[in-house]
Amino acid sequence: MSDGISKKVVETALKNKIHVITPNKALISKHGDYLGKLAEDNNINLEFEASVAGGIPILRTIKEGLATNKILKVYGILNGTTNYILTDMENSNQSFPEVLKKAQKLGYAEPGNPKLDLNGFDAFAKVRILSALAFNSKISKHKCLMEGIEKIELKDIKIANQLDLRIKLLGISELKNNQLFETVHPCLVSKKSYIGNVGGVMNAVIIEGKPVGESILQGEGAGPGPTSSALLSDLLLILKGNINNPFGVSVSNLKSLKPYNIDNYTNSLYLRFEVKDKPGVLSQITNRLAKYDISVKRLIQTPDKKNNKATIVIITHKTSELNSINCLAIFKNNKNILKTPTLIRLLG
Repeated sequence: MSDGISKKVVETALKNKIHVITPNKALISKHGDYLGKLAEDNNINLEFEASVAGGIPILRTIKEGLATNKILKVYGILNGTTNYILTDMENSNQSFPEVLKKAQKLGYAEPGNPKLDLNGFDAFAKVRILSALAFNSKISKHKCLMEGIEKIELKDIKIANQLDLRIKLLGISELKNNQLFETVHPCLVSKKSYIGNVGGVMNAVIIEGKPVGESILQGEGAGPGPTSSALLSDLLLILKGNINNPFGVSVSNLKSLKPYNIDNYTNSLYLRFEVKDKPGVLSQITNRLAKYDISVKRLIQTPDKKNNKATIVIITHKTSELNSINCLAIFKNNKNILKTPTLIRLLG
């Protein structure tokens, strides 16, 4: 997708002074700097509006509409397939595999291998493009936190509902201490929040900047209508004779941003443990959390007397990514915990 024939076709066209319009997010997120420089050197356009968020004109909004703003953060729902699955699991009360099959039948998920949508890769490629445009930076090559929705169970959706929360797969790009922080992972968000009410195959992108404040763009993220809308808008721009820098500013002026240390990323956590229903198990868990400075904010314990099991859900106060990773690694050796605990971060 990002190399081989895709790269060769675009590269050859640019070298031969042929304008290029592409929806290939994998290509741009990996080779955007190089291809952008080729376009500039040959005084032609490389346009890729359809590569991020389908019919939402997010890239042109950042490049042109918000060009005079200092953007601090861009985040949102960037993958319609995962958003549809999470929404339908809640509405239909069906499991992840059941809803995935439905999404494949409807054409929202790849019929053969939908892995790149489900594991977060698709959204992460879009995050890297958004980062470059928002912060006038080179395409990031840093290793970052990327998680998908494959481990989300119907049980998690139901418990989130009890807590007045919803699960959304979010892509986040932010400047922290002038260092670049990029991530994709499931988040628990309030049902009262804007992002918590974006359902189905819809995408939504929230931009925080100065002096504009918060800007929100929402629309369909995929499909023939949204994609053709984006492609034709690129074509119209080229037909007008406007030669633009692919990333808003010259590639030679793009900054190299240092990566933010992911170990310092802080969140409240949702932790779900499936355990043997016996005395002392809960105290084992809370004692282990305390050793890693993870304090309990809320606790829900649901026994399954018939099977001599229990579900323990803990919402923590904010803790660092390093603490949570180290802590969960220790639980693998506890024979009273029946499976690897489920961890979902809370937004904000």
